[in-house]
Amino acid sequence: MSNKVVIFGEMLWDCLPSGPVAGGAPMNVALNLHQLGLESHLISAVGNDEDGKKLLDFVKSFGLPTDLIQINQEHETSKVLVDNSDPENIKYTIVSPVAWDFIHWNPGLEEAVKNADAFVFGSLSVRNPESLKTLIQLLHIPGMRVFDANLRPPFYDFEIIETLLGFADILKINEDELEIFADYFKTENSIKGLCDYLDHHFPMEVICITKGSKGAVIYQKGKFFEHPGYKVKVQDSIGAGDAFLSGFVKTYLEKKSPNEILDFSCQLGAFIATQKGGTPKYSQDDIAQIM
Repeated sequence: MSNKVVIFGEMLWDCLPSGPVAGGAPMNVALNLHQLGLESHLISAVGNDEDGKKLLDFVKSFGLPTDLIQINQEHETSKVLVDNSDPENIKYTIVSPVAWDFIHWNPGLEEAVKNADAFVFGSLSVRNPESLKTLIQLLHIPGMRVFDANLRPPFYDFEIIETLLGFADILKINEDELEIFADYFKTENSIKGLCDYLDHHFPMEVICITKGSKGAVIYQKGKFFEHPGYKVKVQDSIGAGDAFLSGFVKTYLEKKSPNEILDFSCQLGAFIATQKGGTPKYSQDDIAQIM
C-alpha cells in the first residue's frame, strides 16, 4: 500500500514572459509525490474563474484528486509575476489577496490529515489569518509534519514561523533562508550553527538544507550527511527545491538512510532543473538518467 501525504498551501499561475505555467510549491510537491507513486492530496483554493477552472483541469490531468481544493466565490485564482532572466535566481512578485489566502477548515480536511502518513506545509500560504487558523487546527492532529519554510518576502512573519517550527518534525530550508533564520535567531551564520540552535530549541527530528546546484545537507541527531548534487544543464530552477522535498518525503517514509534520501532527492531536483517549469510529467526512468 502506498504512503499517503497531505499537502497544505498555494496553487497558482506563474506568469512568465513566455506565458502562464501552473505552479506553487505545495501543488508542485503534491504532483511530484503523485508521480512518484504516493497517494497525495492537496489542500488549497482557487477562485470561481477561468484561471481556477484551468488550474483544476491541470492537476486533474495528472490524476491528482481535487476533493480538498476549495472554490472561493469572492477571491480570484492566484497569479505570480516571474522574472526568470537569471535561470538560477528566479524572482517572484506574488499578487495578494487571492483564493488560497482564505482556506477554511472543514471536517473533510481533518479526516484527510488524520489518515495521512505525512503532512506538508509552508509559510507563504499562512500570510492571511484565515488560512493560518485552518493550518494551526490541522497541525494539532498527531502525525509526521514537514515544514518547508519557503520564505517569500514580504510574506513571512517570524512570530508565526516560530509557532510553525514548534509543530515541525522535519524542517527544509535553502541557503538563502538559512541566512535569514540565522539573522533572526542570532546564531552563527552556518549550517552547524543554525542546526545546533534549532535542534536545542524545537522538537524536530531532521533538518535539511538545500544548496542549489551544490547539493544538500541533512542534520539528524547531531550528525551531518552531505551530498554534492548532480551537475546538469539547467533550463530553469523553478520547482527544483519542491522536487527535492518530494524525493525527501518519499524516501524518508520508506525509511531509507540519510545518504539514500539525499541521493534520490538530489537526483529528482536535478532532473526538474533540466525541464521547463516546475511540474513536468515524467517517469522513474527519467530520474534515473540523471545519474
